[in-house]
Amino acid sequence: MSVSEAPTSVDPSQNGSAPAHAGAADVLRPHAEDAFADELAALAAQDDRPRPARWKLSPWAVATYLLGGTLPDGTVITPKYVGPRRIVEVAVTTLATDRALLLLGVPGTAKTWVSEHLAAAVSGDSTLLVQGTAGTPEEAIRYGWNYAQLLAHGPSRDALVPSPVMRAMAEGMTARVEELTRIPADVQDTLITILSEKTLPIPELGQEVQAVRGFNLIATANDRDRGVNDLSSALRRRFNTVVLPLPETPEAEVDIVSRRVDQIGRSLDLPAVPDGIDEIRRVVTVFRELRDGITTDGRTKLKSPSGTLSTAEAISVVTNGLALAAHFGDGMLRAGDVAAGILGAVVRDPAADRVIWQEYLETVVRERDGWTDFYRACREVSA
Repeated sequence: MSVSEAPTSVDPSQNGSAPAHAGAADVLRPHAEDAFADELAALAAQDDRPRPARWKLSPWAVATYLLGGTLPDGTVITPKYVGPRRIVEVAVTTLATDRALLLLGVPGTAKTWVSEHLAAAVSGDSTLLVQGTAGTPEEAIRYGWNYAQLLAHGPSRDALVPSPVMRAMAEGMTARVEELTRIPADVQDTLITILSEKTLPIPELGQEVQAVRGFNLIATANDRDRGVNDLSSALRRRFNTVVLPLPETPEAEVDIVSRRVDQIGRSLDLPAVPDGIDEIRRVVTVFRELRDGITTDGRTKLKSPSGTLSTAEAISVVTNGLALAAHFGDGMLRAGDVAAGILGAVVRDPAADRVIWQEYLETVVRERDGWTDFYRACREVSA
């Protein structure tokens, strides 16, 4: 006979599973709730709108945290996501219902970034995370066992090691599953009972953990991974799917890259590089043209390389260029600082992609006004 475990809390420190939070200034990449603690606190202090059970902020405040804005007291909330407002509103309201949220998109569309910030704003904790891989076991979603305790005393709650999803259910928080389609199909389907019945059975103990109000789950999946481990129709029905698009305009993408490079540069204590916007704009232009298969002016059709050339890759290229300019250059971000990074991002297939890149350099970059230095730098690293 099954004994229902009421919505009692699973102690996160049990069996040494508690996350150790270092100070935000001491870690390379603080969690969202630590890095933006001041903004979250300011929003909470001025947020007088209704909040769903166990939410730290109202849906309106969560959307403001992601999209940015200025509060009545003058506090500026920096944008975490630059894109259509409606996408964020649909994602936030989904979490306020009993439906889980699936963030879908091509690589580099900020799925993980949005997932983390949503969890931080809703639950104040973005660390209840399952990272999906081909080797992710069922225990990562359900629970595992402390085998020393299990052998010494047999199955018991003391021997049980709760997964992040189990902890989120018991504590009414938001769990995250990254790269859901990389997880084997039989392990994916472990989520069906959790999302439909809001219950996690523990047959070894004749018990179950019932989700308390406030629990929900955010999953991310890559558009390019279709056919790896497609979601079953039964599991897909348990999600509301929100597709995160690539930035609509070059200006929007330049803005995203500039903001993230500035944040990353400050976290790495890189000196500020003035007048870097021109090189950022050139990196974004190259990526967008090769990604879209046509030049910005619409006059020349292009072959697209095998890589995704995402916004995230543009951020990486510019950040690396920033480090080169700061440590080995004259402090100015120049074409030579980003050329090698662009080559590495574009030429993934040494045979086919190199031909595409050389053709782009000779037919587009070489003829473009004001791009002579960029052409020469790219030719030098491509030789």
